[in-house]
Amino acid sequence: MTTVRLHDGNLLTIEVHGAGPAVLLPVNPTPVEGPQADELRRWGADPALGRTLIEGLADGYRVVAFDYEGHVLGTPKPDTLTPGALAADLLAVADAAGAERFAYYGYSWLAVAGLQLALRTDRLTGLAMGGYPPIDGPYAAMLRVTAAAHAMAVSPPAAPVEAAAGDDWSAAEFTLSEAQTRQFVTLYEALRDFDDRAAAADLARLDLPRLCVVGSADAITYDERWGGVTVDIAAPVVAARAELAALGWQVEVLDGLDHMGAMQAAAVLPIMRPWLDRHLR
Repeated sequence: MTTVRLHDGNLLTIEVHGAGPAVLLPVNPTPVEGPQADELRRWGADPALGRTLIEGLADGYRVVAFDYEGHVLGTPKPDTLTPGALAADLLAVADAAGAERFAYYGYSWLAVAGLQLALRTDRLTGLAMGGYPPIDGPYAAMLRVTAAAHAMAVSPPAAPVEAAAGDDWSAAEFTLSEAQTRQFVTLYEALRDFDDRAAAADLARLDLPRLCVVGSADAITYDERWGGVTVDIAAPVVAARAELAALGWQVEVLDGLDHMGAMQAAAVLPIMRPWLDRHLR
């Protein structure tokens, strides 16, 4: 294991597995156990997702794995989690791993981080975005949701309602702190005027393989305490599928899968591994 100093001076641990072309993978390489694992399963998540993704790639690639999401939740960056800082952190990880050139795969907001990285470096050999549209992304909706989360952290609801397994996400018990939530407000505030169509046109001029993977049922409607918005990931990708293909993206829409389902290794690896093999080997 290696540590890397991030933009705010805090240290992040990274692990490197396998040999071959480098792939940066912002996942938790250590399977979660105990009650926390039970809670993840309750929401349809895989406590060993990171490890499974690593094992699915490490026989042909040098996988640089690091739990960036876990790090920012454990060491919040309330005033500095900007698109530029995200890109700088990812480049610092690559430097620490000795990866001058590398591919990147991120899911959900970590896909957003990958897009911002691609616009700021010529070191990428491939960009794979899961669970977020490359164009017409729901940035305004995410700002509403994160602002609502921050408001709840400042003034917690008097009687939080815990959802049963599989129920509406907006009914889940709220446990995040003010600093944890404010960092994501900082991020989406910085992306308020981000023109992802112009960014897609810029990337189309580069020799950079690009992959987008979303579930066809990936849309979450939040109640009023979460901003009263729908974060729709699938619809923008489906609507712009031909346009994305013309801009050089390989687009994969996974039938019937929601946000949690489309991030599972069984859904991702059969698409991402051949894509990497085709472009990096």
